[in-house]
Amino acid sequence: MRLLRAGLCALLVFSVGAFGTVEVWSVSAVEIGAGALLAIWAFLAWRDPGLQVRWNRLNGPFLGLIAIALLQLLLHGTAYAFATREGVLTLAAYFIVFFLVAQAFRSRPELTMLAWFLACLCFGVSLFGIVQHFTSHGTIYWLKELNAGGDPFGPYVNRNHFAGFVELTAPVGLALMVFRGVRRDVFPLAAVLTILPVGALILSGSRGGIAAFAFQIGVLVLLARGQRAMDGSRMVPIGIVVLAALVLIAWLGAGKAIERFSEMRPGEPSLSRRGTMLVDTLHIFRDHPFLGTGLGTMVAVYPTYETAYDGHMVDHVHNDYAEGLAEMGILGGACGLLFLWLLLRDARRAFEAEQGHFSRAIHAAGIVAVAGLLFHSFLDFNLHIPANAMLFLVLAYLATREPVASRGAKGADSTRWRATMHKAEVEAM
Repeated sequence: MRLLRAGLCALLVFSVGAFGTVEVWSVSAVEIGAGALLAIWAFLAWRDPGLQVRWNRLNGPFLGLIAIALLQLLLHGTAYAFATREGVLTLAAYFIVFFLVAQAFRSRPELTMLAWFLACLCFGVSLFGIVQHFTSHGTIYWLKELNAGGDPFGPYVNRNHFAGFVELTAPVGLALMVFRGVRRDVFPLAAVLTILPVGALILSGSRGGIAAFAFQIGVLVLLARGQRAMDGSRMVPIGIVVLAALVLIAWLGAGKAIERFSEMRPGEPSLSRRGTMLVDTLHIFRDHPFLGTGLGTMVAVYPTYETAYDGHMVDHVHNDYAEGLAEMGILGGACGLLFLWLLLRDARRAFEAEQGHFSRAIHAAGIVAVAGLLFHSFLDFNLHIPANAMLFLVLAYLATREPVASRGAKGADSTRWRATMHKAEVEAM
């Protein structure tokens, strides 16, 4: 499995570094990479017949979304068949990554490696974003010019999507500190890996991103206060990170950060424009309520319903939920709602289960990360950015996986977790 874990991490690094995977070549590379990793896992499973397959409950509604998209193609119920076929391939790649993460990262050492990988990825991309912000002029990697428009920060074409990346990865280090999931000697390292990304998020000036991060802090505080052994010292890491991030911004240049936050960037839709896009999208859903217009067809369908044309092409409507309803209809909405309900239920049970500090920190990181991006999805379309969508699924897995056995516990935590889940399912019948 070591090769599989390395491949998954490499795929995530590539997806983030390739402009968030928003171009045809990078999407194709991710799809091919996911297929290759699935073949590697199948070979390992063939060599070891005793290999246990871990099945996450979220797989069911996820496969339901893919089935609905295939049904749209089969019934010729899509407004743009090519886009829907491409969407099915992308969703399949997402599912493969989600499935393989559950197979590759099971034990405490493996999850520890994944947590530090996410924290280091967050730090590295954020540091690159800060350096690029002060040394480039609207280019990515100092070479890539955005001829079609954009507002880059780091490797992302849009600063709001960079903010989404930080929302997904920064909570890992923060939760490890708040819930004492790291040793005291590595606490400063976790703090550094978290402070700089929060500063980069503020420097990016993403209004939705900053609002979502504030929401995440609230969720983290609620999770921490919900613990019986809660004491005031657990709030100290949050205060340190936020205060240090503000000091970092002041040192880098508070004036530029405030200016970037307050000004409207070229091509960025205003609040009123976002409102009209939301209303127009709901009109699309009204006219195609059952199956929707087809996965990935917003760019083809929206012009017919557009009521406030401003000269810019609309490929996404800055609201993942409304766009999902318009493209996938009531059936897709039901699958999405089931996915979110299972995510909330299993994440809550996993977090409240009896477990060690590290295991609870991992669950808290996943809950805070997915909560922040789901909040941001009311204002943007981060779930339509492949790099962020895959990271969202990785954090969803961390939020819902069974507790990790403490050192020396010999699987006791996992046994209690399975017993608790079985009892809850019996009571629900």
